[in-house]
Amino acid sequence: MRMKHKQQRQYGFSLVEVLIALVIMSVGMLGIAGLYVQGMQAGRTSMFRHHAVTLAGDVADRIRANPTAGGAYTLGGLDNSCVAGAVVCTPAQMAANDVLLWQAQAGATLPNGNVAVVFDNTTTPPTYTITVSWDEPGLNPTYVITIPVLPI
Repeated sequence: MRMKHKQQRQYGFSLVEVLIALVIMSVGMLGIAGLYVQGMQAGRTSMFRHHAVTLAGDVADRIRANPTAGGAYTLGGLDNSCVAGAVVCTPAQMAANDVLLWQAQAGATLPNGNVAVVFDNTTTPPTYTITVSWDEPGLNPTYVITIPVLPI
């Protein structure tokens, strides 16, 4: 008696093939998710750096507009109605008002943002070193510029 072997045809995917395809797709999707997270973090860092540069530029412009204040920019801020009030302020009072505004701007645009100014009277012309710092996870970034200011 002769037995005929029937050839079996496969009409679909086996369960092993499906599982392998799912593993490969999962690894790929995890890679894409990781890239997305890194892109979001880089975008956030870029935004904070932009705010820091803008804030440092504002500090430098205000110091250049009030060149006779000298070391008053290294002291704390004080709201003495120099801008909106009808008060005529001295250069030191204007500097205190500027410092208060910078600290408020740094706190509003940067996480734990801070602005520090160091006045160096030993150089010609005198220089101001402006440091803007903030917190980021895993980093402690700062932006530092030094500007010379000729007193009037």
